[in-house]
Amino acid sequence: MFKFMLPLALGAAFSAPSAALAADDAIRGEALYEGCQDCHSLDKNEVGPRHRGVYGRKAGSLPDYSYSDALKNSKFVWDDKTLDQWLADPQKFLPGAKMFYHLDNEQDRADVIEFLKTRAR
Repeated sequence: MFKFMLPLALGAAFSAPSAALAADDAIRGEALYEGCQDCHSLDKNEVGPRHRGVYGRKAGSLPDYSYSDALKNSKFVWDDKTLDQWLADPQKFLPGAKMFYHLDNEQDRADVIEFLKTRAR
């Protein structure tokens, strides 16, 4: 019987997260974000509010955008968890929100969030 064993250093290289992986996720997220641009922009309000700096911002807090009452009255900050729940199903996460677009794929959501965190500051 043959057993294949990776040397410890090589095995660690396959299992350890790297900065390059995060950068690749943000790059992929930027490509996926193109689907959001029917309603959103990074730098100006359109059908939806602008996204530049959304990560870490209190939801419904841009003074120059007309949010739904649900978002205006919300008390959360956009972070990994809230953005993931929002992008998975905005109506389930916050009934009464205006947004209906969603991303079913968990990795797609993670990549878009990584883009918003690192490249859309």
